[in-house]
Amino acid sequence: MIKVTIKENEPIDKALKRFKKKLEKAGVIKEYRNRQFFVKDSVTKRTAVGKAIYRQHFLEDQEA
Repeated sequence: MIKVTIKENEPIDKALKRFKKKLEKAGVIKEYRNRQFFVKDSVTKRTAVGKAIYRQHFLEDQEA
């Protein structure tokens, strides 16, 4: 759980900004977006293979 302690005489805007940064750094928002709907394991594996193929082609083009 992410906690932000508000310092004395600190504006709420600054505390909110620190909270948002901590959320982003922890990957909470990304995790939330990924879990909004169910994705089958086969689809997950297929996309991972597709990304790996793309990455491999990209690296081969960089070397040549």
